[in-house]
Amino acid sequence: MNIIIGMIVTFGCVLGGYMAMGGKLGVLNQPFEFVIIGGAAIGIFFIANPMAVVKDSGKAFMEGLKNAVPSKAKYLQLLGLLYQLLRELKNKPRNEVETHIDNPEESEIFNAYPMIMAEKDLVGFICDYCRLIIVGNARPHEVEALMEEEISTISHDKLKVYHGLQGMSDGLPALGIVAAVLGVVKAMGAINESPEVLGGLIGAALVGTFVGIFLSYAVVGPIATNIKTVREKNLRLYFVAKQTLIAYMNGSLPQVALEFGRKAISNSYRPSLDDVENEAMGTAG
Repeated sequence: MNIIIGMIVTFGCVLGGYMAMGGKLGVLNQPFEFVIIGGAAIGIFFIANPMAVVKDSGKAFMEGLKNAVPSKAKYLQLLGLLYQLLRELKNKPRNEVETHIDNPEESEIFNAYPMIMAEKDLVGFICDYCRLIIVGNARPHEVEALMEEEISTISHDKLKVYHGLQGMSDGLPALGIVAAVLGVVKAMGAINESPEVLGGLIGAALVGTFVGIFLSYAVVGPIATNIKTVREKNLRLYFVAKQTLIAYMNGSLPQVALEFGRKAISNSYRPSLDDVENEAMGTAG
């Protein structure tokens, strides 16, 4: 929604201001300038990024459009899942806990938290480190370092779309100049025409410069930043899981370890202690 509102304000102010000072929208209607700039930008994006990133860019755009960041309810479900798993680790035999870890899709514990089950990578992350806890030979500081390295790798993969779009944004002003130069070349071919015709051709050429700069700083760049923000907020789920599991490995009780995880949530989305006790721990019985 923020993207839509922002685009309406941006286009409204730019085009409205242009019209208010006497400009005519028809002059900006230069479809071939858009073809040159847009086509080149998309082609460069394909050249610079593997197909997996190209495919992920559509998903990332929809995430940004919907502002698909973790809600307080999702954080509560994550804390509830972690609390139940830690209670199982503390009170149940190893083989009983392994049934949940090895087959989360069939686990009653995991299936009680559908928002988390929808995050397959996060579920895999939690299960992998619960296995290390079950083994019992891993040192907490070594596991923490391993977690940080894995989260860094996940972050790098999730932000490839951002870097790709940012590269496109950086190149758009230059592509606008390319389109403008081609327009000037066309205008020079009509150098013997009347000033009115020649002026129209030069004006059309300059539209390319405007379009390249505008798309870079007012469209593609902000969308890339929005995608980065949304995906970084989703990565916070991994930090919550990390802090909770490491606190448990360091000897904290499940309810205390949960507080370590809760503190890793930003203030805007952090559930209160009462929420955690009533909804996360309360669900666990």
